[in-house]
Amino acid sequence: MDFKNAQELLILCEEKNLPISEIMRIREIELGETTAETVKEKMTRVLEIMKEAARSPIHKPVASMGGLIGGESRKLSLHAQQKKELCGDLLQKAITYAMATLETNASMGLIVASPTAGSAGIVPGLMLAMQEHYHFSDDTIIQALFNASAIGYLAMRNATVAGAVGGCQAEVGVASAMAASAAVELMGGTPEECTYAASTVLMNMLGLVCDPVGGLVEYPCQNRNAAGVANAVIAAEMALAGIRQLIPLDEMIQTMFAVGRKLPAELRETAMGGCAVTPSACEACHICR
Repeated sequence: MDFKNAQELLILCEEKNLPISEIMRIREIELGETTAETVKEKMTRVLEIMKEAARSPIHKPVASMGGLIGGESRKLSLHAQQKKELCGDLLQKAITYAMATLETNASMGLIVASPTAGSAGIVPGLMLAMQEHYHFSDDTIIQALFNASAIGYLAMRNATVAGAVGGCQAEVGVASAMAASAAVELMGGTPEECTYAASTVLMNMLGLVCDPVGGLVEYPCQNRNAAGVANAVIAAEMALAGIRQLIPLDEMIQTMFAVGRKLPAELRETAMGGCAVTPSACEACHICR
């Protein structure tokens, strides 16, 4: 059940008549030489951590270690209660949970790097919002997380998920691709449509730089997690509507990797360019000279 790229994954899905999530779940059992119960237990724990990380800051805001973020998710939650949100229930919840997870991470709380700490809010943000909006069970969301894992695995195997290597497109971009693919499967989309959504996300976020203020995974990381969730929703909606993606996922992963390697070092997690060197950012973190 192993696969090296999206093309091989889709072939397996067709041959076995199984969704991406189930192919990935079986792969974990077989290659890990473990049991279905053990794999289920581990992914159940993943979901538990995601829930706590996404919800705790909304009720008990905590300032980040660097002091750049903290309390943003609670503000979004209160804003929604006033019925003034523009995004609608699903997206509003998704961006709230995404930003909350980054608050948990930046205050040294426990998160699931999915695929990285700096992009940890996107997958849980969308999955938890969809669970509440559509009343999915925990078991259904856990299965969707295997789908997201397959996309993350492909990116790690064939490119990178590190901001220091590929910029934020490799972190937030890949996380958003993971979330988009999982969302499509949750809504009854085909494996091919899942890859369309993931490819669209990477296309839309191509070239996104990694420029953390003060070298901290706080700002603009938190805002980009919210933007990544929105990108995932858009891509998933397009795929479910039957809009085909011209460029296959494998090609977009390679393109993302190639673009990332061409980014100057100042725009790859060094805090030496982009947002990190603006006057306001330098004043806020007190380390620029």
